[in-house]
Amino acid sequence: MIDTILLFQNSIIAIFLLSIAVAIVGSLMLINRYQYIAASIAHGSYGGIGLALYFGFSILFGTTLFALFLAILLAFITYKNPQRKDVLIGTIWAVGMSIGIIFVDLTPGYNVDLMSFLFGDILLVPKEDLFYMFFVDIALILSIFLFYNIFIVIAYDRDFAYLRGVNIKLFHIFLLSLIALTVVMSIRSVGLILVIALFSIPPFIAEKFTNSLKNMMILSGILTMLFCYSGLYISYILNISTTAVIILISALALGFSISELPNR
Repeated sequence: MIDTILLFQNSIIAIFLLSIAVAIVGSLMLINRYQYIAASIAHGSYGGIGLALYFGFSILFGTTLFALFLAILLAFITYKNPQRKDVLIGTIWAVGMSIGIIFVDLTPGYNVDLMSFLFGDILLVPKEDLFYMFFVDIALILSIFLFYNIFIVIAYDRDFAYLRGVNIKLFHIFLLSLIALTVVMSIRSVGLILVIALFSIPPFIAEKFTNSLKNMMILSGILTMLFCYSGLYISYILNISTTAVIILISALALGFSISELPNR
């Protein structure tokens, strides 16, 4: 048992750190209805991976810069053009991935870790990624501690927030930047393709059984740990993809919560 824990040490730590991010950012995404914007950042961030591989610098560094650039670009687009934001978001999504594909094709040789960035492999999370995840979590915790009430009022009553003097545009950029950082911290463990599902399902379930944002965050963090640790164990026993198992467990829990809703 101890040998197994040591074998999955990085994965166990990564799941804990990931659960904190899902609890905070996933809940904020849900109450602001930012899933589609977050998906655009996640998929578009593949451009950062391609650029980093081509120019030979750190993938974490390159993807972080590119994801933050996409977050700021999407913040301005969705703020200035809310009526047609779905078309613009989809375009950025596709362009970002296309840039990544082209630069990966232009990169000499083949990077064996490439598929893990698309679909994730929590068993292969390196120690440097854990440090990155830790510092992102610290930033998220500080952000929610300092701006908890502002996040709530912007999500539920923007007119009131505006009248109170809150810079809505600035916080829109700030929240999308936090989403960008969580996307980057999750690419090795969950992957760009499946990250939005994990950041959406636990908060969605938690919302049904809580009556405040704080309780939603706590419950969604607990659910994320439950889904991820269960998926890690099952995938180890059956020798199958961990990320896929985690998402399927999450989806089953979502289906169960929806089926039970009318009886509440």
